[in-house]
Amino acid sequence: MGKVLRQPKLWITLASLIFIAVALAQQAGQLRQLSLVANGWWWLVLGLGLTWLSILINGLAWRDLLIWLRHPPQGVAVVPLFVRSNLLKYLPGGIWHLVERVRVLRPAIGGGPALAGVILDPLLIVAASVLVVVAGGWQQGLALLAPWPALLMMSRWREPLLRRLERSKAAQLQSVGSGALESEGSGRGGYPWRPLSLQLLFVVCRFAGFWCSVQAFGIQSPAPFTWLAAFGLAYAVGLVVPGAPGGLGVFEATLLLRLGAAVPEAQLLAVVLSYRLLSTLADVVASGVLVADRILGQRLKCHR
Repeated sequence: MGKVLRQPKLWITLASLIFIAVALAQQAGQLRQLSLVANGWWWLVLGLGLTWLSILINGLAWRDLLIWLRHPPQGVAVVPLFVRSNLLKYLPGGIWHLVERVRVLRPAIGGGPALAGVILDPLLIVAASVLVVVAGGWQQGLALLAPWPALLMMSRWREPLLRRLERSKAAQLQSVGSGALESEGSGRGGYPWRPLSLQLLFVVCRFAGFWCSVQAFGIQSPAPFTWLAAFGLAYAVGLVVPGAPGGLGVFEATLLLRLGAAVPEAQLLAVVLSYRLLSTLADVVASGVLVADRILGQRLKCHR
């Protein structure tokens, strides 16, 4: 019991799931009355396509990050590795996608650089997600927080933070059989402008998929930039508090808290639940496409 009490992320996740469950129970009648607009299914299909595209952009951003770190993994298809391992984040523990990426990269670039690469990726996503919060305006001073995660990516602050996170993550990965991992930081000066720019593109594309869910239910207010700001904050919180697989519960609860006063709760619940289904399905489709491509490639070789 004492061990559980020392896991605040777990408690935050449980509280988020309970919050959503209570909201669903209270809004059950309203949810049953909701329906998609006339072209709602097409909006959802478009949302699925955009969310799938965002996964590829995320993979490209990760590859660019490894190149920026001066550790391009020779002989490793980085984007397929990223997409294939993405499904593992839904397993209990929330670290198995990182374990797989470190396992594959380690022989090519070493354990330390591999660990730095898998840790810096979500840090850049958090920085990009929080940056888009400024789209919502002042928001009672919340916009002042937007640049801070990006500023932490400056080398003087990034390297001490990265080494600290490496020590923590290395111990976690070693506990599941990944072997000893070095905690040496990135070894890079300067600022990762290009990787961060690609992660910004990823967040915007991800939001575009989410926005399709909003349109599928015909919600007209608030303004798109308000949705974008709330989405960016919720996505960042879901990454920082990964107690549940894929940030389940935390992302949805944050959106409900941020937009609950501006959007009817039943409609907002319908949007976040449909988007959760879309994002999960997009991960499955992306991995399925890779499997189908590999099988097709093998069959073509056999017929030559």
